[in-house]
Amino acid sequence: MVSKVVFGRGSFTQLGEILAPMRLNERAPFIFLVDDVFEHNAVLLAKIPLLYNDQIIFISAKEEPKTSQVDNLVNDIILGSSILPSGIIGIGGGTLLDLAKAVALMLTNNGSSEDFQGWDLIKNKGIYHVGIPTISGTGAEVSRTTILTGPTMKLGLNSDFTPFDQVILDPELTEGVPKDQWFYTGMDCYIHCVESLTGKYINTFSKTYGETAFDLCKEIFLGNLDSNEIQDKLMMASWHGGMSIAYSQVGVAHAMSYGLSFLLGTKHGVGNCVVFDHLEAFYPDGVKLFKAMKAKHNITLPQGLCANLTDQQFDIMIDVALSLEPLWENAIGNDWKTKITRTLLKDLYSKM
Repeated sequence: MVSKVVFGRGSFTQLGEILAPMRLNERAPFIFLVDDVFEHNAVLLAKIPLLYNDQIIFISAKEEPKTSQVDNLVNDIILGSSILPSGIIGIGGGTLLDLAKAVALMLTNNGSSEDFQGWDLIKNKGIYHVGIPTISGTGAEVSRTTILTGPTMKLGLNSDFTPFDQVILDPELTEGVPKDQWFYTGMDCYIHCVESLTGKYINTFSKTYGETAFDLCKEIFLGNLDSNEIQDKLMMASWHGGMSIAYSQVGVAHAMSYGLSFLLGTKHGVGNCVVFDHLEAFYPDGVKLFKAMKAKHNITLPQGLCANLTDQQFDIMIDVALSLEPLWENAIGNDWKTKITRTLLKDLYSKM
């Protein structure tokens, strides 16, 4: 679990106070990985407490985070200083938060990040790392994984060392997120809840978080809240949804979405929505509610993503999806391999 968390509107201004006691020395900088949408946001940038050799690295979130991207960032940081940084601070959405977690881990674990894609392969604690989400829904601020696309798979660095040491949850930072992006990322949270609550791995601890997030999502996406309430509640839904899957698991939508993302580069939230829209057979009640949310907010999902794919390309997506065995086991049970066939997955992908 994340050991320290601050929540509240305007709490981003506490960052300097939070980081001060964690600075190793004047030569060990804090590295801020910041979504490049904020590159010209003078108000936000003025609140980043730069001292000594601290550095801001602006990163585009237009593409899903990659193992090669993590390795390049780590190499640049190591070459730029003779000592390890005092910490890595991620400011942005799920992409930036996952990159921050991955970089913090790979600074203390030798090799390429692709070598650590999987479960509990990380052996050494990463350096101090802080997550500050500027969009809500992914749960990356609380999860024990960092999802990366590598040369052969899309899979996280899942470990007890992955979660942030500190998280700052400031709903004001989510102001101005485009509506489509707000919906897709919010639905990532909603789908987390559905897959966790209906899965085989569910337990009372996870269920408590999942039910809270699920109820918040219904308020947010089907209710009539004002903008501040939406920002506050979606940030907490994201947190609780992330906690729910941290102690259970996701399912069919995420497994198949990883296939879309690996082959086509489809953004995670978009991919989840495109897949989930066709999963009535697995999550009938969840999909019915999702369609109601989609209609209320006039969201039109991308169509024809798989319309012109070759059999070989379908096979690549199917291989990626099937490689995520814990997700299928959670969704279907220990006998999932007898029920989830390549033909079934190809038929589903063909509808997207």
